[in-house]
Amino acid sequence: MSEGTMQRRAQREQPERAKRLTRVLVCAAAVPVMLVAAGCSSDSGSDDGEDKGASASASQSASPSPTVQAAAYQRLPKPCAVLSEKTLDDLAPKAKAGKEGSSDDVSTRGSCSWSSLDNNGVKGSQFRWLNVSLLRFDSDTTRGPGDELAREYYDKQVRDVQSAEGAKSVKAEPVTGTGDEATAVRYDLKKKEGTFKQQTVVARVENVVVTLDYNGAGLAGDKTPDADDLMKDAQKAAKEAVASVTKANGTGAAPSSSASGSPSESASKSSSKSPSTSASKSASKASSKS
Repeated sequence: MSEGTMQRRAQREQPERAKRLTRVLVCAAAVPVMLVAAGCSSDSGSDDGEDKGASASASQSASPSPTVQAAAYQRLPKPCAVLSEKTLDDLAPKAKAGKEGSSDDVSTRGSCSWSSLDNNGVKGSQFRWLNVSLLRFDSDTTRGPGDELAREYYDKQVRDVQSAEGAKSVKAEPVTGTGDEATAVRYDLKKKEGTFKQQTVVARVENVVVTLDYNGAGLAGDKTPDADDLMKDAQKAAKEAVASVTKANGTGAAPSSSASGSPSESASKSSSKSPSTSASKSASKASSKS
């Protein structure tokens, strides 16, 4: 092949090689661009997921579990042991052993009653009826601290005693030196057997409410007991019962700094189920036992 012929062939092939080279360079340049784009897209998705996770974590840490101050007192004394033998001899001298009331949970509620009838034959009889009721409230995350729940019940109990059915000449007065707060309520209740002098002391100490009912009557012609004397005895007994509650929980018992509260079944029942016999029922029981 002559030199001229080879030169002409080379001139014809040169544009074709140039076109192929251009296509290779374009493809080579396009590949990094696509990879970069894909990489950016992948990184963007990863960052978005991390941001969402961090946001959720921050949201959870900003919403801690609810807590409530733990109740100061965690137990109750045995209801029939809250009063000394001397006190029982003074208030119900002819009473036998106390009768403990039924309770579905002795750590949150309890009661005990004593009935005394001093029969003087033709001169008549002196009747006395004494009842002590205890109700303890646990702290509750939805309802609040135990002492506040006890205060609400204390206020309600005082109102209920003052509005007892058939009560006459109702008087109420605060009592000092008995728990955190206490109120004494007195009234007369006339029955066919005689006039009953009802004395009720409602006291709160921390998260426990103590209700002491004491009534007396002169039956079969005997004289009606003096209401002032009965009230003095009732207040003395209520103070002793409150001291028994404090003693059962140890000297200087105090709530812990903070604790998670669980819903208390006993506290939820307290508004619908009172452990203490109402004042009107107390007088009714008294007359039935005369």
